Formats: sequence, C-alpha cells, structure tokens
Amino acid sequence: MATIPKLIKAALDFSKVLPEQLLAQGFAVLNGLIGNANFTNVPVDLALLKTALDAYSVAIAEARDGSKKAIALRNRQGEEVIRMLRALANYVELHCKDDMNAFLSSGFQPRSGTRKPAQPLAQPVILNIDQGTSGELLVSIKAVRNAKTYDVRWGPAGADGAVPASWSIQTVSNTKTAARINGLTPGTTYAIQVRAYGPLGYTEWSHSASRMCI
Repeated sequence: MATIPKLIKAALDFSKVLPEQLLAQGFAVLNGLIGNANFTNVPVDLALLKTALDAYSVAIAEARDGSKKAIALRNRQGEEVIRMLRALANYVELHCKDDMNAFLSSGFQPRSGTRKPAQPLAQPVILNIDQGTSGELLVSIKAVRNAKTYDVRWGPAGADGAVPASWSIQTVSNTKTAARINGLTPGTTYAIQVRAYGPLGYTEWSHSASRMCI
C-alpha cells in the first residue's frame, strides 16, 4: 500500500500575533511569492494582497491613538489580510512538493514540529592524542551535532611536517571514547585527521594533529 507523504504545514497563528507582526508576515509572503517560480498560479492576486497590506499598515498607525472606531477598522482590515494569507498558505502547502526549501521561499514559516532542511555539519577537530600501549595512539575527537559516524585517517608525517604520502582510514561510530589506532611503528611521528559524516555527506578533513608513537 502506497504511503501518503506528510505535507509541510504552515504556521497559521495569525490571529494570535500583534498587528505589526501580522503585517511583517504578510509582506514576507508577498515578497516571497512575487516572481517565485515554485508558485506560479497563486489563488490570491498579489497586487490585491499588497493593497490590503498597505491599507492595514495605515489602519495600524491610525489605531495607535486608542480610538475604538480606528481599532475596529484595523481589526477588520487584519481579518482580510488573514483570509488572504490562509488561502495562500494552503496553496503553498499543496504545491511545494514537500520541499522545505521551496516552502520557505514563499515567505511562510513551517508549523512547529515540521522538519527543517538538513544543515551542513560543523567541522570536527582532534582534541587530543594520547599514547596507548606500544604501537597504539588514542585519538579524542570533538563531537559535532547530527554526525552519524567519523573517519579518522593517519600516516607517517613527512619531513618538516609534510603531508603523509599515504593514509590509513578507520571509521568510528561515536566520540564518547577515544578512537584507537593500532599497528603503528614506535618512534614514528604520525599526522592524524578527522572528518564527520552526516545527512549531507562528509565534512572536509580537519587540520592535522601529530604525535610520535612509542
């Protein structure tokens, strides 16, 4: 049985925000949708939305004197803006193709709990290299958020700290304990680097840290 994908849902709490916040949200949507190739057949004329937003801006300013009549006019104009935004939100939800980046380009914000697009991982670094048993080094790695695994690579350092001519690689699943590198030659200085793997792939290799193995 086919699985129906969950639609990205827009935050629609327009009636709970301050008038100035609703106005800002309205202009964000207007600017996001004008010329947006992801949403070419919107159900609301964007020129009419701009007219409504401009009128709402004027009504907000006039209501600041506390006049009941002005406040009532502001609220009615706000309701018109909300009606337009709800119609546009429903359209964007249905036509963003479950693509968060396309959805965000509309100017709408996702409802709390809706997944956000994957972000690049921070660069992992080597915190410390300790001596283990003879021929073994223990590499402590600074964890990065959302990393799935880490790769550690090492090789004999060249003259004057030159990059190793060849590398050996080991994958580790977490950083709670130091990564153990075995089978090293005592008396040799090793250059060691680390990279992380996450939703968008691998980070760059870190700068080298080095230590002589005994």
